[in-house]
Parts: sequence; C-alpha cells; structure tokens
Amino acid sequence: MEDLQSLVGIPRIWEKLNVVEERLLEASTADDLYLTKIAQHLLLAGGKRFRPLLALLAAEFGDAESGRPVEAAVAVELIHVGSLYHDDVIDEAATRRGASSANANWTNTVAILAGDFLMARASEVAATHLSQESVRLLAATYAELVEGQTRELQLTDDLTHSLDDYQQVIGGKTASLIRTSARLGAMAADADKKTVDALSTWAFEVGMVFQIADDALDLVADEEAIGKPAGSDIREGTFTGPVLRAVNGPDGERVRELLETGRPYGDETVAEIIDLVQGGGYVDIALDTARTRLTIAESALATLPKSKPKSILESLGVYLLERVDAAR
Repeated sequence: MEDLQSLVGIPRIWEKLNVVEERLLEASTADDLYLTKIAQHLLLAGGKRFRPLLALLAAEFGDAESGRPVEAAVAVELIHVGSLYHDDVIDEAATRRGASSANANWTNTVAILAGDFLMARASEVAATHLSQESVRLLAATYAELVEGQTRELQLTDDLTHSLDDYQQVIGGKTASLIRTSARLGAMAADADKKTVDALSTWAFEVGMVFQIADDALDLVADEEAIGKPAGSDIREGTFTGPVLRAVNGPDGERVRELLETGRPYGDETVAEIIDLVQGGGYVDIALDTARTRLTIAESALATLPKSKPKSILESLGVYLLERVDAAR
C-alpha cells in the first residue's frame, strides 16, 4: 500500500509540515515546565497529522506561498490534540498512539487542563495570524466536537440507537474538524468562495470516510497497527456502524446476549463479537457506505479545475479505505 508521503507528492507541503511541527511545540510551550511536558506529551508521540496535511493541501488551491496556511494547520491540530486529551479522560483510556495516555501518566484533572491549554493556544494562533472569520469557525467547530462527543456519551451501552444516530455522532466528533481543516487552509490562502465551499464539502465527506474506516480498523486490526487494543470501542460501550448492523442481523440475538452482559467485557467476549461482526460481512457493508460518501466527495471536487492537488485529494479517500484492507 502506498504511504501518505508518496501519495502527497508535493515537496513543499512536507517542508511546511516540518514547520508545523516546530510551531506546534512553540505554541504548546507554557511558562510552567510541568504543563509544557503534559501538553506536549501527545504531540511528541507522533500521529498522522492528517488535519494539518489537509489544511496545507487545501491551501494549494489559493496562494500556496503564503505563510498563513501553516498557522491554520497548527490551529486545527491543536484543537484536535486538545480534544484527544479530553476524550481519553472520558473514555478512561490507558493508551494513545502507542504510548500511555496523559490521564494514565498523570491524572484526569491535569489531562483536562492540558487539553484546555492546547485549545486556548489554537484560538490564540488563529486570532494572531488568521482572520476573524477563522477564529469564529474554530470556535463553532469546537462546539460541534463537543456536541458530537456528548451525543456519543448519551448512546454509550445503548443497543437501540440507529445508524442515523451513529452518523450524527461521527459527523460532529470527526468530520466537522476535518471539514474545518480544509476550509481554514483554503481561507488562509485566499482561495475564492466557490473553491472554499467545494473543498469544505469534499472534506466533510472524507471526514465521514475517515471515521468509518477508523471504526472498521478497530474491528479488523491488531493493537500494533492502531495503537490501542482491538475492539476498544466495544470495550468502552461505543457501538459503531458494523456492530449496530450485527445487532439487527441474523446473529443479532447472540451479539445482543454478549453485549447485554455489560462492561467490563472480557477478551473472549470481545473476540466473539468481532468474529460475528466480521463473519456477517458488516465491516464490508460499512466500507460500502464509505465508498458512497466518496462519490459525493468526488462530485464536489469535479467543480474544480484539473491540478495535481486535486488529483491528490481524489486519491486520499481511497487511501483511507485501503488502510483497512491492508490491516486485515
């Protein structure tokens, strides 16, 4: 499978991404060394940097030489990483990106404060380097993230919620920030409104694909591939699309019986649920819905003139789905 760096064959984007890494460490440095260490814990653990990459790619549709898209990339990643600190506290997660989570390393309180600090710095970066509209967009997006996470919490351990509920959750907690990443990058490069809107539509649909693929990976990949134990969503009482379909399928009675024992689920229980979900073809059905989303994304891109950045964006959604196939 082609890696992301080979797929995005524009050297200046990777050069700018190196600058983003430097700026992330600058922006996450506090006067207090203890807070700096915690705030930089996840940043130093690595990550795909998918959202900053999208911001820089979207900037290629405007003034790519401008320095502001780098700041847009920094702002969206600070929001993302800050939200991960909060998510790990909510989920009581012990690991993140193959390392101990901040809440496991320190305390929930400290992890929450570090997340707050990173999000505050995201606003500061946007207010200093970007437009007032960019600051408003980041604030509105963070509200969407919170709404998505809140909706997911309400549905925890609930076997009766619908696929539409699931779509709303992932739209809020994942696709909204991916859309904003592309939109902010294009705005920072002064792309015209038609282009900004087309990239926003594309990015929201790809954001949905991103999360559907991530949820599928949780059911088909091992811990080494995804940086957390397989079946983590099930263990947390978060039932994603494939599991919801399995609950209502021919083996639904057994799946329901296993899930209704309640948390904590043992390894054998989780393994059997995963086998039933995979065996019923529900992961493949989820990936088919993701492919439908990709056609909508491609339609949005079709309004833009042919270019190398456009060709890369067209390939990105396919890349996300190929990650699942490669993990099987």
